[in-house]
Amino acid sequence: MTAERIRASRVAYPGRRPELDAIRTLVVVGLVLFHSALVFDSRDDFYVKNSETTDVTMVFASLGVVWAMPMLFLVAGLGTWHSLRRRGPAGFALERVRRLGVPLVFATVTLVPLPQWLRLRADPDYHESYPRFLPRFFDVRLSPADFPFVLQGEHFETGHLWFVVLLLTFSLILAPLAAWLPAARMARLRDRAAAAVRHRGVVLLPAVALATVSGALGLEEGFAAWHRWAYLLFFLLGFVLAADDRFRTAMRRDAVPAAVLGLLLFAVGLPGFLVAGESGDPFTDHTALAVGARALYGATGWCWLVAILGLIDRPRSAAPAADTSSRGRRAYAYLAAAVLPLYVLHQPIVVAVAYGVVRWRAPILVGYTAVVVASLVLTVAAYELLVRRTRVTRFLFGMRPDGHSDPPRS
Repeated sequence: MTAERIRASRVAYPGRRPELDAIRTLVVVGLVLFHSALVFDSRDDFYVKNSETTDVTMVFASLGVVWAMPMLFLVAGLGTWHSLRRRGPAGFALERVRRLGVPLVFATVTLVPLPQWLRLRADPDYHESYPRFLPRFFDVRLSPADFPFVLQGEHFETGHLWFVVLLLTFSLILAPLAAWLPAARMARLRDRAAAAVRHRGVVLLPAVALATVSGALGLEEGFAAWHRWAYLLFFLLGFVLAADDRFRTAMRRDAVPAAVLGLLLFAVGLPGFLVAGESGDPFTDHTALAVGARALYGATGWCWLVAILGLIDRPRSAAPAADTSSRGRRAYAYLAAAVLPLYVLHQPIVVAVAYGVVRWRAPILVGYTAVVVASLVLTVAAYELLVRRTRVTRFLFGMRPDGHSDPPRS
């Protein structure tokens, strides 16, 4: 593809990208399936465990962890570019504290202790009530070495809200950098990078950086099998990709080669993980096999993101004015606003449902289906009935009072 075609494509897309909200929602729904599967997984130390477990869940889970949480950080980076342009660094930082910091604090106080208490309640000899457990949960100490998770304790955790902690941290790091870096210099760097992606395959080069980080620093199982600073790379890559539509065009052009390469890397890397796991911990060991498997994993993640975003991205003509109140647009607005509250709500609900289901002693497939269905229904119901209908609860879960959300843009 020539430079002229890429430059011309910069005006070929409308600004709003509803498919990104759809994929964010898909990831959150997928997390319900994923965390429900951990109840029956033989390897993972989840809060609630079924008496009968299986190794099969790990294989299926690996198909999701390669791309799902990286996708959330990448899309967050895309939105950050536009939010910074509209609000400026100071306004953006304040908005991030309100939209991420408030639900982080609120959910940590009200929702996150429940899974830990239910973990303890799984022991027949444990009889402590929830109110008596709470002071022990909040018995914390400062641990700066584990930044940004600086609060640690015997029972305290951020739980599934590690995603919110990292996203808020990355945003607050980026805001002052955006204010300090010279705009003209950044524009020149952006133009050089955008010009480079005229050549096929260049858009895949970030895979090298992610392979290096994953191989050298390892993977953190508690953060969905990626290192926390790998997520920073995904976030920053999303921020850069939003700066120029030539990146987006290059991803569309190279989507199929990225998919093929990603599948090949995955096919080679997964057996390496399995073999390395027989004699050690492939997430952290520094044997050649473990480092190599992690490097392939990091590269696979970027290839899959390019493939997914490129394959679902198609130019669309501007919608007629009559479509502004269509079902599709209402569904888009609903999903865009619901993603963060659904994410915050889902894991405590999954753990609470699983706590009851595992007592059935039912076959794994029956138990898993029950946990998934009940958790999805209760999570959506909790959002609809307890979160979105009042100003106070909307504020506490990071939503706008008017029900609108900032849609991801290209």
